[in-house]
Amino acid sequence: MSAAAPSPVSALLPAFPWDRLQPYKETAAAHPDGLVDLSVGTPVDPVPSLVREALTAAADSPGYPTVWGTPALRAAILGWAGRRLGAEGLTEHNVLPVVGSKELVAWLPTQLGLGPGDTVAFPRLAYPTYEVGARLARAEPAVYDDPVTDLDPGPLKLLWLNSPSNPTGRVLGKDELARIVAWAREHDVLVVSDECYLELGWEADPVSVLHPEVCGGSHEGLVAVHSLSKRSNLAGYRSAFILGDAAVLGELLQIRKHGGMMTPAPVQAATVAALGDDTHVAEQRERYAARRTALREALLAHGFRVEHSEASLYLWATRDEPCWDTVAHLASLGIAVAPGDFYGPAGDRFVRIAFTATDERVAAAVARLTATA
Repeated sequence: MSAAAPSPVSALLPAFPWDRLQPYKETAAAHPDGLVDLSVGTPVDPVPSLVREALTAAADSPGYPTVWGTPALRAAILGWAGRRLGAEGLTEHNVLPVVGSKELVAWLPTQLGLGPGDTVAFPRLAYPTYEVGARLARAEPAVYDDPVTDLDPGPLKLLWLNSPSNPTGRVLGKDELARIVAWAREHDVLVVSDECYLELGWEADPVSVLHPEVCGGSHEGLVAVHSLSKRSNLAGYRSAFILGDAAVLGELLQIRKHGGMMTPAPVQAATVAALGDDTHVAEQRERYAARRTALREALLAHGFRVEHSEASLYLWATRDEPCWDTVAHLASLGIAVAPGDFYGPAGDRFVRIAFTATDERVAAAVARLTATA
């Protein structure tokens, strides 16, 4: 007698949305001048040379790396956090490398021991993996516009913030962050702030939840998530880290040791090099700023309205029509974008337009939009 097959975990999850976009990408790819893919925010520019050199120098790494990372990596994260976030009072017990931020987002509720009866909340318009993480843990997902007024703090165990936002590019100011943090602490709710786009502010200066004017000098109940994918073109390296409450990170460290969640040693060395250099970040920002300006002006001339978008790598745009109509229209011009409803029903009249394509492809998109304005 054979054992019963386990219930598929995938049944807990929503349908993978990107599969729906494929026919539109095929239409866009048929354009005589080729596809301009602005649907996914994946870096296309070279990995900085100093990072590649550090990776190569550490290539002879036959032993196992540690989950906590090397002392040099922890020191580099601490130095960057003080310099860039203005965070104070952090020690090596307040940092932990992770294998890319997406796995952290997807598995954090499970690693925190959340489950049925617990609520995991995230913005109404949000990166889909927040909901995936809640469902993998069999916790209850909940959305909010304002967590202080919209959520029942009783069952709420994990509150996701995302500033700058993916997809909208909205930035939460110091006062708003401080208000949310105070409320969460009053109700013993863990705040995890996804700040992966923090170094990509255009019309605002994004602030970390660990800034003293937000957290009051205490890291209690707070975790900030950061990634080198965007600011250093290291999406392929899966280099990220978290900072904050030492008790929370210490528990995660023990769990992740058992799970073997180790950042490869060469990637750790590359991360040290990337965090120690601000020049390549400024150069990459200039590339993105030029692409953003060109696309934004072309979209406005084409009849779009752009909302928020004061930071991140996206323009949140609308023609005041169903988002899939906009996707189809742009596909007819050979331009692929992401429909806003991928990020929640509230986005059903918007599209998310990435400006991570090459200069040549951005110029092609601008020419097509301008020619048909």
